[in-house]
Amino acid sequence: MSTSARKLTNSVMLTLCMLGAALAILVLGLVLLFLMSKGLRYMSWHLFTRLPDNVNYRQGGIAQSIFGTLTLLGLASVMGLPLGILGGIYQLEARGRFASLVRFFTDVLNGIPSIVIGIFAYAAVVVPTAKAHPGQTAFTAYAGGFALGILMIPTVMRTTEEILRLVPFSLREASLGLGATRWRTMWSVVLPSARGGVITGIMLALARIAGETAPLLFTILGNEFFETHKVAGISVPTLNAPIDALPLRIYNYSQMPNADLNNIAWAGAIILITMILVLSIAARYATRSNLLEEK
Repeated sequence: MSTSARKLTNSVMLTLCMLGAALAILVLGLVLLFLMSKGLRYMSWHLFTRLPDNVNYRQGGIAQSIFGTLTLLGLASVMGLPLGILGGIYQLEARGRFASLVRFFTDVLNGIPSIVIGIFAYAAVVVPTAKAHPGQTAFTAYAGGFALGILMIPTVMRTTEEILRLVPFSLREASLGLGATRWRTMWSVVLPSARGGVITGIMLALARIAGETAPLLFTILGNEFFETHKVAGISVPTLNAPIDALPLRIYNYSQMPNADLNNIAWAGAIILITMILVLSIAARYATRSNLLEEK
């Protein structure tokens, strides 16, 4: 192939790549513009500070949904982060058939539809809770956090494994040469070196589960109020009760034959997208900070 032909091929491929990237950005921009055109005019401060008003819908808010989403992300993190990070370390360090099986099932779990995870959480948590406490609701924040935690695990595991694999092997050799154990080397040398990448994986996993709706249909039921109980005379949120979440509230309001509720759903979608955008920006910042530290 002549020099001119190679240059032409290179220019064509670069142009195709740029067109593909521009198309992806265009689609994202159109989605954001559509959301803004539908919901931005209905954004107001009382959406963040008030509960739903079933008399005057326009004066109601979705404060309980925002709080519920943050609560569910916290509960999912309590379950998903330790298991995901430890599982990623195991996949990196372990050898043999069992380690290969763990990687295989991690990939399978990552590909399972979220509604299937919701059904599993319903069967594993909600149904036994209902049988153990008849007459009480079995839909709880714990059940929702359990479902989202399962969805979070494979993303954190695979991200942790890939990030730790990028840490120079010379750092491990130096630590082991000084007499440190493999666990001490991992804890004190490898993990700190990959801190930014691990945080990025965590943020991406949180961004993924923040918008999940299907698992919540089977686990949290939804709630238009804050359920609280007294602890040492102080009112604290009740996690052993139905809780609300932004994706579920958006889904419910979008099905209602009422324009005001539909408009609140559009505004809620903007809030949810903003939360996911913040998590994505935080992930990018963590990666950038890690690269600057390495330099």
